[in-house]
Amino acid sequence: MAKTLTASRSTSIDLLRGIVMVIMALDHVRDYFHADAFLYSPTDLEATNIPVFFTRWITHYCAPIFVFLAGTSAWFVHQRKTTRDTSLFLLKRGLWLIVVECFLVGFGWMFNPTFPFFGLQVIWAIGVSMVAMAALVHLQLRWVGLIGAVLVFGHNALDSIHVENVWWYFLHERGSIEMFGRTAIFAYPVIPWIGTMALGYCFGVLYGKGYTSEVRTRMLMRLGLATTFLFIALRALNDYGDPHPWETQASRSFTVLSFLNLTKYPPSLLYLLMTMGPAILFLAATEKVKGWFASALIVFGRVPFFYYILHIYLIHALALIAAQLTGFGWQSMVLDTPVWWSEELVGYGFSLPVVYLVWIGVVVALYPLCVWFNKLKSNNRQWWWLSYL
Repeated sequence: MAKTLTASRSTSIDLLRGIVMVIMALDHVRDYFHADAFLYSPTDLEATNIPVFFTRWITHYCAPIFVFLAGTSAWFVHQRKTTRDTSLFLLKRGLWLIVVECFLVGFGWMFNPTFPFFGLQVIWAIGVSMVAMAALVHLQLRWVGLIGAVLVFGHNALDSIHVENVWWYFLHERGSIEMFGRTAIFAYPVIPWIGTMALGYCFGVLYGKGYTSEVRTRMLMRLGLATTFLFIALRALNDYGDPHPWETQASRSFTVLSFLNLTKYPPSLLYLLMTMGPAILFLAATEKVKGWFASALIVFGRVPFFYYILHIYLIHALALIAAQLTGFGWQSMVLDTPVWWSEELVGYGFSLPVVYLVWIGVVVALYPLCVWFNKLKSNNRQWWWLSYL
């Protein structure tokens, strides 16, 4: 029988997810519109500047929070379903997301029907992690937490191992291989992401019946502060937790950038601590938040998959139009490589203020569509397939 325990889903979770969805769009607009995106990495301290660095850096919060809260959502599902049904749901949804990443999302990034490459990114990582969680939900909660902690805290011990092997790229080291005449780019090795989702699953307990809002807020504050202080301490020691130690730079401001410049592919321990500490503090601070602006962001947070797919296609379509209008031709946006590797686009693009204006326009344009889809989901819960979108 299904569990009788019910969990109250705090709107702060949807609010946080909505914020990271909005911020994520900024990074992808920058990829397709910023003139410098085709010249250097925004976190390359020898080439970047402070506004460009932080335009990229703030989006570091997106993927870890997205994956962590996917784990929390899995916990909510487990409160409504039996363990067997939860496991089956996670398995099917995980496999579905892997297919979506390879084809629906992949086409959105490329607009190339020949699929010259497959970028296995965040939706892929969530899909694989859900498949792993389909097994982990059969374990007691403490074992799920222990496995998650070992994966997150221990995976950087493997940084010195370099193997040109598809399984190693799948598990730990970013890399690419040729398969069936196509390039598969393993941008999101899955070990730390599985750990992040497992910890997010355990985190869901705080939103169960056993915790009042006041108790939960205190616990979130303590956990968030502890996570943030641990990040600062470990980063200051400059020994373990990220393959790239920080270094003193020519100016104090760039030394701060070096301190904050952490490894995302795969996400290092320090990267995850840096992003999840403030995220948990945000949940503590917004436990009872209200207002029209928060309500608007919550809409995005309740339809994240729908928003994610639409924003990719909208941004790329706008970039295709921009390329045509600026003399590069729309064909230059039909890609054979990830957009930031496209030598054909060197010289195309706009200033950072224009990037921000396009970003705002994209978010505003997506809002009414997300309102419509949120109502569709809320009013048609009997349509089981909506739970996969």
